[in-house]
Amino acid sequence: MLKAIQTELILQKNYLGAQPIETIYFGGGTPSLLKASELQLLIDQITTHFNLSTNAEITFEANPDDLDAQKVKELKQTAINRFSIGIQSFFEEDLRWMNRAHTAQEAESAIKRVQDAGFNNITIDLIYGHPLLSNEKWEHSIHRVIDLQIPHISSYAMTVEPQTALASFIRKGKQKALDETQSAEQFTQLMNQLEQAGFDHYEISNFAKPGKYSQHNSNYWAGVPYLGIGPSAHSFNGESRQCNVANNAIYLESIENKKIPAEVEILTTINRINEYIMTSLRTNQGMNITHIHQEFGEKYGTNIEQELDRFVEQNWIAIHDRVVVLTKAGKLFADYIASELFVEQSSS
Repeated sequence: MLKAIQTELILQKNYLGAQPIETIYFGGGTPSLLKASELQLLIDQITTHFNLSTNAEITFEANPDDLDAQKVKELKQTAINRFSIGIQSFFEEDLRWMNRAHTAQEAESAIKRVQDAGFNNITIDLIYGHPLLSNEKWEHSIHRVIDLQIPHISSYAMTVEPQTALASFIRKGKQKALDETQSAEQFTQLMNQLEQAGFDHYEISNFAKPGKYSQHNSNYWAGVPYLGIGPSAHSFNGESRQCNVANNAIYLESIENKKIPAEVEILTTINRINEYIMTSLRTNQGMNITHIHQEFGEKYGTNIEQELDRFVEQNWIAIHDRVVVLTKAGKLFADYIASELFVEQSSS
């Protein structure tokens, strides 16, 4: 697999043209299975075949139980300069309920170990809105983030995917159904407490101290082209999107034959408008109405503008200098607002 990924990097070296590579993100699975030397090998391969910025943000995603002292020491010798740690909860009973492999103690130890090694650009994931999480426990978790001086947090409401064990348990009455009111309350708690602690709420699910925004994710939300390498990896070049096959065996065979095993989707104007609406509204940069007029056409821009007044009246959005941003109340309805603004095929 490692050799195949190296080969794909060569096969895809022209995908982004001369665009400088500002970020590398080792994620999408369990990159911590790789040795530090193997990670550096991939970074060196990128440096050889792409225009890698000298101050590139290089993020390593890991589970807490993988970050033992030896692993962190080895990673310090690589070009990795940012950690994304999948904490999910600081409570033992929550982690067991989620079937996580690590313990609450391992979660805190991993954070401190990475900090002690000299890494200060760290993000963690936390989940809210599940049956075991009272508002009091959630408040404790948020304070723990602040006390541990973690500069970035990604936090998501628990969702129930179909065809999962949790969905089956809820259907059979073995687990409580998720409570949307609880999720809304805890999201509001999160916004209020982190704002008071000096965090910027720069994207719906992401909070950061000034200067600690995720450059990788920010580029994605801004529509900057990106290249994904490996099985299931997604890529975007501004005009089309492609997704590599998920099957490892098919991926390996295809790469061995010097072929990229990807399905390509050419994006229509409507695809691009709707994606811009969705991603821009999620950020504190907002949706620029003038940009829509200039990039996609007056007709689309005018139609979208006509839909905004009702959301202003509900205090869900604010408009300043033709830029639409969600209010704190509106952030609870971000997906709904975006979907109401989407351009439909018939309007083309």
